[in-house]
Amino acid sequence: MNEEDVKPSTDTLPKIGAPATRALHNAGYTTLRKLAGVPRTELAALHGMGPKALDIIQAALEEHDLSLG
Repeated sequence: MNEEDVKPSTDTLPKIGAPATRALHNAGYTTLRKLAGVPRTELAALHGMGPKALDIIQAALEEHDLSLG
């Protein structure tokens, strides 16, 4: 099994850029689980959060049958 076959944990954030990771941490989102149900527009408004990071977050959530709000 290679690294790409492993589901990201809901206890960590997926691998996104440093500015997006900082934006999430500054807003109190430190795990993938905390992002479930959060409106995409709310995250998009964070400084440093771009469409690519949002797509990665959504894909990671979907692997756990979760999604953004």
